[in-house]
Amino acid sequence: MQLVDTLRGLAGGFKIGNRLFTSEGPALVRRIVAANARVFLDLKYHDIPNTVEQAVDAAVATGAWMINVHASGGSAMMQAAARAARESSAKLGRPAPLMIGVTVLTSMDHEALRAVGVEKPILDQVIALARLTQQAGLQGVVASAQETAAIRQACGPDFQIVTPGIRGASAGAERNDQSRTMGPAEAIKAGASFIVVGRPIIAAPDPRAAATAIVDELRFAGS
Repeated sequence: MQLVDTLRGLAGGFKIGNRLFTSEGPALVRRIVAANARVFLDLKYHDIPNTVEQAVDAAVATGAWMINVHASGGSAMMQAAARAARESSAKLGRPAPLMIGVTVLTSMDHEALRAVGVEKPILDQVIALARLTQQAGLQGVVASAQETAAIRQACGPDFQIVTPGIRGASAGAERNDQSRTMGPAEAIKAGASFIVVGRPIIAAPDPRAAATAIVDELRFAGS
């Protein structure tokens, strides 16, 4: 909550992942939403369609602005997620959240992908999953900025692309456990709709200064 206050006016939203959600649960999502901030609920649902449908129904009730599922869960699972988002939001009288499919984790490289039985190149797998996500009725995908241009070509200009693992100049040079990374301005120029910056801000001595530097970099790149 200190970060929510510190980054007010700079961050477009706040991502809650598995660790934080497991520790604090949906109550924290509601607290952030009550503070007039948007929440990206990054739980990457991946289960049978009925289970994911029920999970998305519960997630919508928290007021989350963006919710994701693993695209590799398949078309039926993603269709169930999209249906739950629409129907639950309508019942609550609120806008439906952005529903996003995770393509290939940015920590994975070609060798890691082959180890789980996927022989095709990463880019081909990402595009296949992005098309499947769009066909299932979701609004976008999570993917490395390195794949953004190809996703744009395959799925069109209105498809949302969320790019995690942002590193580089003002975002901090260390890659940590990310294999396919890009800097903030590079990612936006490549066509990202949203960029996700975690450790370079959270771990900075002055998180607001770190976030301000990224915003300035983006403004400069767009001028």
